[in-house]
Amino acid sequence: MLVLFVNYFPQVKKHIKQGQGHEGGIFTVEAPLHVSNVQVLDPVTGKPCKVGYRYLEDGTKVRVSRGIGASGSIIPRPEILKIRTTPRPTVVGPKDTPLDLVSEKTYDAKTGMGMPDL
Repeated sequence: MLVLFVNYFPQVKKHIKQGQGHEGGIFTVEAPLHVSNVQVLDPVTGKPCKVGYRYLEDGTKVRVSRGIGASGSIIPRPEILKIRTTPRPTVVGPKDTPLDLVSEKTYDAKTGMGMPDL
């Protein structure tokens, strides 16, 4: 769970030169917030923490909270990341390799057949 404080965008000073139709001066504008300045909250303690990765017994990779004061609990993935934006293609396209050519055995390690002449 990523936490982004709503309406928290850094304020920066922008120097604008005077031109036709507008006046110049120093203006305060909002700047974008970089993703490295956002931290994940520990689901148990509710405090910001670092993220580590571990593998469960069934082999699935999960994110865990780590750092000083972290509980070490599993951080669930956001639902928006579980949804694919573009579905995987199910029909064979014109540039796809046919399945019979992919599954064809071209080299035999025991006999050495199929080894190119160098």
